[in-house]
Amino acid sequence: MAITAQDVKNLREMTGVGMMDCKKALAASDGDMDKAIEWLREKGLAASAKKAGRIAAEGMAYAADIDGVGVVVEVNAETDFVGKNEKFVDFVKGVAATVAACAPADLDALMECKYNGTDLTVTQQQQEMVLVIGENIKVRRFARFADGVSVPYIHAGGKIGVMVNLEVTGGIDATEIGKDMAMQIAALNPRFLDKSQVTQEVLDEEKKILLAQMANDPKMASKPDKVKENIVAGKLNKFYAENCLLQQTFVRSDVFEGTVGDYAASAAKKLGGTVTLKDAVRFEKGEGIEKKQENFAEEIAKLAK
Repeated sequence: MAITAQDVKNLREMTGVGMMDCKKALAASDGDMDKAIEWLREKGLAASAKKAGRIAAEGMAYAADIDGVGVVVEVNAETDFVGKNEKFVDFVKGVAATVAACAPADLDALMECKYNGTDLTVTQQQQEMVLVIGENIKVRRFARFADGVSVPYIHAGGKIGVMVNLEVTGGIDATEIGKDMAMQIAALNPRFLDKSQVTQEVLDEEKKILLAQMANDPKMASKPDKVKENIVAGKLNKFYAENCLLQQTFVRSDVFEGTVGDYAASAAKKLGGTVTLKDAVRFEKGEGIEKKQENFAEEIAKLAK
């Protein structure tokens, strides 16, 4: 029986097992899905399948410079307790090392890479961790920077991971500058790195809101349109200062008073070089994942019956 890519995909979704193992299982079972699942279970590969449906919104975000390659990853688990487990933390670091060495194009490619220091794929190693720890564990996302100078920052033991990627001239050590910028990103989570990244669509929406607010304000509604436009322009500068990293006020006022962009330029100049922010990534664990809401009163009532 011919085995299609869709068959492999379906089996993978049903079991959480890697693509290659799913293909082997289907080949060994002549394409029969039930027999393929049984084959995987017999091999010990699908033992974690029941846990695959559980919501994993805890875990940790991790960032590191690995042999000159900047890597930031998020790996999820079901409970905050497991996020602090030494074996889990080691697994996350191994995923980051795999990203650095394998240079995967996307998450699917990463899951098929050989996990750092083993003959297992990342998918297989992830399944091993599920068996060892007893919770659903999932590699969620990653970012990789092969060029420039990458400065990592991890906040609150893995609640937030930030990677700042810089272009540095003059042979200076820009680690402290990068870390300060990363801490700013962790704390304020800017929507954009620079105001040049703000799209016209976003600006138009902001202008629309500001004009509507003035139209609903009796003191402002009667003012000439030109005055309103000038007010809007001023308020957009405030929007940049709140939402764009380089235009934000540098939070470490004890070090520098001014914007983040001015701080970076000033600090680099003092060291005898220049620093240009090329990119930055901020991962917060569980961000955007709908967590299961436990109703403990209901649970207790059920147990009492």
